[in-house]
Amino acid sequence: MVFDLAFIWAGLIAFAILAYVILDGFDLGVGILFPLMPTEADKDLAMNTVAPVWDGNETWLVLGGGGLFAVFPLAYAVVMPALYVPIIVMLLALVFRGVAFEFRWRTRRGKFLWDLSFFGGSLIATFAQGVALGALVQGIAVEGRAYAGGNWDWLTPFSIITGVALVTGYALLGATWLVMKTDGPVRAIAHRLALWIGWATLALIGLVSLLTPFLNPLYLDRWFRFPNALFSALVPASVLIVAFVFLKGLRENRDTWPFRATLALFVLSFIGLGISFYPYMVPPSLTIWDVAAPDESLLFLLVGALVLVPMILAYTAYAYWVFRGKVDPAGGYH
Repeated sequence: MVFDLAFIWAGLIAFAILAYVILDGFDLGVGILFPLMPTEADKDLAMNTVAPVWDGNETWLVLGGGGLFAVFPLAYAVVMPALYVPIIVMLLALVFRGVAFEFRWRTRRGKFLWDLSFFGGSLIATFAQGVALGALVQGIAVEGRAYAGGNWDWLTPFSIITGVALVTGYALLGATWLVMKTDGPVRAIAHRLALWIGWATLALIGLVSLLTPFLNPLYLDRWFRFPNALFSALVPASVLIVAFVFLKGLRENRDTWPFRATLALFVLSFIGLGISFYPYMVPPSLTIWDVAAPDESLLFLLVGALVLVPMILAYTAYAYWVFRGKVDPAGGYH
């Protein structure tokens, strides 16, 4: 083939995962911060900031998971048995959270249960995603093109740290989103939280970054061997610049800056993962080309993706354009 279809599809799957993380991340973050809203009106306003877009954000999760199954079937067959527990927990939590969006407005006596469902579903789904990520980063045991580990290999100190780190990162996305989308008491609360959560996020990113190279000699070689170290140093340097923009935006009340800086922080973290992983789809043993479907299948699916992905991007951009600006508690968006 003139084009490396497996590489192209790896890029598409990576893009879908990144899109899910940065889009669904902020509405999961709003759910994580939900109990910190002091009044019912504040809770209603916080939920209303994500109500028009949350379900569309999860399209990327379906695309990433479905794409993995279709174009990298061996990776799917190896990763799923290794991560069944956190993935099932995540999906169940997302179900409860999604139902809360609909049922919370239809009851008064049981409203506290749906508040708990919204918060608990957001928290548990995020933590499960972080644990699954940590388990993948630390490596999956493969023997004879099949998962060779145990039922609880995913549960380690490192995966728990990554779970906590992702909860903190999503909470930061949620706080900065509320700063950008609200005024009044909700913005004031989110503004105070964003500073503290921002420091915690940076500390946890640093901790995970320090631990990751020592999980696998491949990672250590990628990050610290010359001349790779020269390029790898650009990532932490960029993180420092983004942190400066984040703090400046908070201090000068430039409401869009902290959110955009947090998005950039996630993108840089994702790039760091890519530096560690590539060309492995299932580290440390299966590369992109090892797990890819036949070229005929990849080409057939790529034709569909070239139609589907622009459509998803178009309606997502349109939804965010329609619901741009601050949310007015009395009259909707303005």
